[in-house]
Amino acid sequence: MTPLLSRIAIVAAGLPIVIAAAWVGGWFLFTIVTIGGLVGLHEFYRLGRDLRPLVLAGYGGALGAYLGAELGDAEWMLAGFLVVFPLAFVFAAVSAVRQSTTVAIATTVMGAAWIGFGLAHLILLHRLEPDGQDAILAVLLTVFATDTFAYVGGRLAGRHRMSPVMSPGKTWEGFVVGALAGIATAFIVLYETDYTGWNSVVFGALVVLAATIGDLFESLVKRDLGAKDTGRVLLGHGGVLDRIDSLLFAAPVGYYALLALAH
Repeated sequence: MTPLLSRIAIVAAGLPIVIAAAWVGGWFLFTIVTIGGLVGLHEFYRLGRDLRPLVLAGYGGALGAYLGAELGDAEWMLAGFLVVFPLAFVFAAVSAVRQSTTVAIATTVMGAAWIGFGLAHLILLHRLEPDGQDAILAVLLTVFATDTFAYVGGRLAGRHRMSPVMSPGKTWEGFVVGALAGIATAFIVLYETDYTGWNSVVFGALVVLAATIGDLFESLVKRDLGAKDTGRVLLGHGGVLDRIDSLLFAAPVGYYALLALAH
């Protein structure tokens, strides 16, 4: 299957579920976020297994962040995430593996923060008043449009590489096409909300930038750990972490951008 057909198949299978979860919210959204987050975290820890991450502690921190976001607010999300520290210290103390404790704990906390915090903000987005459904859909669809049109634009007209070291396949031409599509998507989704007009354009630009950086960040991590993809669960199109990497930066930026624009 070609990369384009693989991408279409993944979108056709997964996007309706994600959109439905974003629309319904509640424990349905929590379940989808938790499954995606824990699978992505498993993929990250598997790639970094030589660093001996304390996997159960990382899972606990990510799950704590998701529960905190669902049951409370951003402060509860932070409190839930902080569970990773005592868990990491306990597991490091009883572990028989001869590895640097600093490296093991740092890898554990990085994964829980990167993937736990990133996706937990999707839950917070849905709880924004009065436009929570529009807020989360704006982030999801803006990231989707940015990634899709950047890929198509790069394939059709890409000539100048953005980052030959981190991600040789990404081009400036693709970035421009994806950015325009993402900003237009944000404008359309937020048109009849409190964030219409220039607010939606600023929001779209920030989410596009965050999504692009998130994608490049994951590429840098994979390169550092010597991997091309984080997994094979999504046909020949990589792992779950390969598909949610943009959201891990875009969701927090989108959430705090909307809070700032509301004031």
